[in-house]
Amino acid sequence: MPLVNLNELYLDAYKNKYAIGAYNVDTLHMCRAILEVCEKNRSPVILMFSEGSREFMHPCNIKELILNISKDITIPFAIHLDHGRSIESCKSCIDEGFTSVMIDASKYSFEENVRITKEVVEYAHKHNVTVEAEVGCVEASLKGEDDFYTDPDLAVKFIKETNCDSLAVSIGTGHGLMKFKNDETPSLRFDILEKINEKLPNFPLVLHGSSSISPQLLNDFNKYGGTIKEAKGIDEALLTKAASINVCKINIGTDFRMSYITGLREALALNSNKFTPRTFLQPALDRIKQCVDYKQKHIFMSANRIKEEYK
Repeated sequence: MPLVNLNELYLDAYKNKYAIGAYNVDTLHMCRAILEVCEKNRSPVILMFSEGSREFMHPCNIKELILNISKDITIPFAIHLDHGRSIESCKSCIDEGFTSVMIDASKYSFEENVRITKEVVEYAHKHNVTVEAEVGCVEASLKGEDDFYTDPDLAVKFIKETNCDSLAVSIGTGHGLMKFKNDETPSLRFDILEKINEKLPNFPLVLHGSSSISPQLLNDFNKYGGTIKEAKGIDEALLTKAASINVCKINIGTDFRMSYITGLREALALNSNKFTPRTFLQPALDRIKQCVDYKQKHIFMSANRIKEEYK
């Protein structure tokens, strides 16, 4: 059960041009399903909690719960707070035993973002915890305005002033079902990644809002009661290209969760005379296992990166 911070993993991902998947989880059995796939694929992974999912999972016990279900796991993994909205929230997760936190102060001025991030970084580094921060707005593609994209020069300045360990950048991804407008050709601002890479080689960047929502997933989701009419995710080839530059962590939420609910809806519909929870939960877990397996092998290229038992 090698629970680690992300610095060493990021270094290997950057060097070998792959990305580590970070999955938004809501339950302990989701965590176990992800770890099982990653163990089989010999892939590092990040179990990622929002503030809401952390509250749902019962704060102060998450690390111990995960350690209990990962005693036979030999690949490295991290427990990460996604979009921590305050210094206090980040410190609480650090005290609980999270090995990585994100402080998202991007809504404030640049100077205030720096101040808040620096305080989290100083506290986290004392506890051997890595810190992700954000410059820009990850809804850039839907806003359609250049101001929402990350300014490479500001990003470099921010990294140097805060000493953060990774940075979430806005290059055209977005949270939710619609990453792009219906009439828009999916594209990402690779020039931003390349400019940052020129100025700060070896520094790991992060993409949020990077789910790839296939027509097949949407059809399967709707087949047993879903009502989502439209979805436009990130082209998989764009994510693989980003990983080949300096994106070392890619966040996945929408299609991962849709996969889970698709399996659950189908099991409920096909087993109307059953009432044992595992009858319905196992198909949901099987769906997310397929999702994680596919992304590691075909998008993130993170499979078979851990050659031996991690120590």
